[in-house]
Amino acid sequence: MSDPTRQSLPRIIAVVNQKGGVGKTTTAINLGAALSAHGMRVLIVDLDPQGNASTGLGVEPDDREFTSYELLLEGIDLHQAIQSTKVEGLCIIPATVDLSSADMELVANEKRSFMLHDALRQHAMDDFAFDFILIDCPPSLNLLTVNAMVAAHSVLVPLQSEFFALEGLSQLLTTIREVRQTANPKLRIEGVVLTMHDARNNLSQQVEADARENLGDVVFKTVIPRNVRVSEAPSYAMSVLDYDPQSKGSLAYLELAKEVLRRYPELTAVTGGAA
Repeated sequence: MSDPTRQSLPRIIAVVNQKGGVGKTTTAINLGAALSAHGMRVLIVDLDPQGNASTGLGVEPDDREFTSYELLLEGIDLHQAIQSTKVEGLCIIPATVDLSSADMELVANEKRSFMLHDALRQHAMDDFAFDFILIDCPPSLNLLTVNAMVAAHSVLVPLQSEFFALEGLSQLLTTIREVRQTANPKLRIEGVVLTMHDARNNLSQQVEADARENLGDVVFKTVIPRNVRVSEAPSYAMSVLDYDPQSKGSLAYLELAKEVLRRYPELTAVTGGAA
C-alpha cells in the first residue's frame, strides 16, 4: 500500500538493449549528465557486471566497497550504496564483477524479480530528492534486466544505426510485454534513441527511416551522432558534456534530455544546458 506522506518518487528509466555495443552505457552516462545540466537530480544505477558506467564516471575499483550487488542481495541502506560523482547533481550506485553471480543467487529468492524494485523504494530514497533514476542494464535479457524492468516506470532503448538493428528489438519488446503481464503492468516504453548515427551514410539513413516507419513516435526525434568526442570521453572518466561541451555528441545528449523532460511537465525547473 502506498504511503500518502511520502514525496513523489523519482522517475525510474531502465536503459535496455540485449545487444552489446549499441551505446547503452554511453547513453546512461550522458543522458544522466544532460538531465543534471538541465537542473535535475539524477541517480545512475550500474547494473552491468562490467561496471563501465562506474568507470566512465570516475569511480575507481577501490572505491566500490558498496555496490548494486550489495543493494540487491544484502539489502544495504541506500546511504551506503549511493556515491556522488564529479558531475553536479549526478550520483551513482557502482557495480563490480561480483554482480555476474547475482543471477544465480537471485533464482533461489521468491522475490527475485522485485529485489531492485524494493531497494529503490526504501524510505531513505527521499533524503536524496532525485528527479530521475537511470538503470544501466547488462547486454542480455537476464534476471538483472528483468529486475530493472520491474523496478522501472519506463524503458529507454538505444538502437545502433546499423544493419540488423531492428532484428533484436522484437525479442526485447516481447520481454517488456511479459513483464507487463506478470509483474509491472504500468511499464511503458520511454522511447527508442538512435545512436552512432552518421547522416552521411546511406545505411544510417535507412535504419532511421525503417525505425520511424515501424515504431512511429516511439523513436525520439533526437539522434545521437557518431562522434569521436563521445567515444573518447569515458577514457578520461568524464561525460561528453564535461569533456567537450560544444561537441555534436554533447549537444545531442542535451537535446535528448530536453525531449525526455517535455514528457514530464511537472518538472518545471529546467535550467542551464541548451537553450
